[in-house]
Amino acid sequence: MSQFALAAAVAALVLLVVLTELAAAALPLIIVITLVPPHERAQLAEVLAACDSSRKLRLWTALDAAVKVRRLRGRDDVRR
Repeated sequence: MSQFALAAAVAALVLLVVLTELAAAALPLIIVITLVPPHERAQLAEVLAACDSSRKLRLWTALDAAVKVRRLRGRDDVRR
């Protein structure tokens, strides 16, 4: 019984890690598709690409930069 419990615990841990990785990969895409207007997606992609210097996307840093850029553009539009 002990070996079965150990095998079940390891299998549950592996399943949890796999599901977490899948969610981490899909969640940014789902957020962009549902919340970013289509005409702003290209600009967001440029900002994300400029902010990311590694293979792993630093999503929150990039999104923070995208928000700052958008706010600055909004201020420039108001001034004109």
